[in-house]
Formats: sequence, C-alpha cells, structure tokens
Amino acid sequence: MVRRFSVRSTLGLAAILGIAGSAFVVAQEPGAGRGNAPRPTPAALVMKVTFQPAVAGKTEQLPFVQANVADANLELKQYGSAKDVLTNAGNEAQFIPFSAWTGEAAGPFALTFRDKTKTLDLTGGAKIRWATKASGFHVVRPVIKLTDGSMFVGDAAAQHIAMMLVSEVPVATVRWVKLDPMKVVTLGSPGPNNQIWVTPDLSKVDEIGFADLMPGSGHGTGGWVHIGSIEVYGKAVPRTGTK
Repeated sequence: MVRRFSVRSTLGLAAILGIAGSAFVVAQEPGAGRGNAPRPTPAALVMKVTFQPAVAGKTEQLPFVQANVADANLELKQYGSAKDVLTNAGNEAQFIPFSAWTGEAAGPFALTFRDKTKTLDLTGGAKIRWATKASGFHVVRPVIKLTDGSMFVGDAAAQHIAMMLVSEVPVATVRWVKLDPMKVVTLGSPGPNNQIWVTPDLSKVDEIGFADLMPGSGHGTGGWVHIGSIEVYGKAVPRTGTK
C-alpha cells in the first residue's frame, strides 16, 4: 500500500529538519558551548641540551663533564654513579655525532641540567623530546628535581635498540616516583596496594634530565644507553635572587 503525505506534513517535516540542521551547525562552530574560551598556548622550547667535545679536536671517550654541555648557561648535575658516564663521539653510524654513553657506569645514575636564569613550569602541554639509544634491557627515564630539593623519576621509558631515534614524552602522562639523589634508587611513599606514585609540583622544576636505573655492562652490546640531545617544552619562570 502506498502511503500519501500531505503538503502540510511535508512542510512540517522540512521545518523540523531545518531547525535540527541549524543546531548542528552551531554546535560545530569553534567555541560553541565553551564560552568562546581561547585555545591553550602551545608549549615553547625552554631548554635545549646538546653536547660537544670538552677539548676541541679530541673525540676519544673521556669522562662526561660540564664542558661537554654546549650551552654555557646550563649547569650539569651528577647523581649516583654519574661520574662513570663517558662521552661517545665520532661514531659514523649515528646521526648524533656526540653523546653521553653509560656502559661503564658501576650503578644507577642520573644526569640533570639546571638553567642559571630560569626554572621550568612543566604543567599543561609540556613535553620532552630526546634522542636516545639503548642496549639490553636498559631504558632512558626522565628525572626532575624541584626547587625544594625533592627529586623524582618518571615511568616513561625510551628504549631504541637498533639506532638512535628521536621520541617525545608528554609530561602530563608521566607517573612519578620519589628518587634518592645519592643512590638513585626509587623510594616508597604511602599508598594502597604497594603503589608508590606521587604528584610533584611540575610548576617548580629546578633541574631536568635522565636516569638509567641499571649499572652498565661495559663495552660491547651488553647494556647501556646513549643520550644525544634533550629538548624541553613548557614555560620558563625567571629565577629570583642568586639561588
């Protein structure tokens, strides 16, 4: 049986569809339903850590020291077995010609970098971009030290075994654990079911860097990490006083 529609019914249906379509368009307009709130400002590059030979012309493996940090405004901080970390340069297989290499580290360590003129606010869309390579089960983990002296290591882990690659870590997705700066081992904190996650104040970061929580295995392909560069994106906060 053929159903018949009157002109009045057809016009009513068209009106309903028109209203619905208008509502859909409004809902798709930028800022609709959000009070025209401004878009978040993208995180800016606030720290760039690259490395260089401590002495011009010398590319052999030597202890990794302050002079290996290309930016003179960045202070190198060493924790745990960090003094065992060496330079690694002149490896044509890597696109990063000069890096920190950890195969001779006798225990866990952390290397961090402190800007002399500013602290870092790593809230919101902050991220870390770094060039890393690893061997064995070793991984590169982010480390932060706050202005109150407390130190934390993150659960994010970069592990690129075949070659040095650039990867990014959105800071907001990282879970943090307290870190003993002397031994560079994780510390417990009260929590259910043996969980030890904590929530550091990411708006007050004094130092940032990386850690390897395993000792190196020496030369060869046993176990170590390479770090070629670190870029930090967030907000810069000018330092006050001489601290």
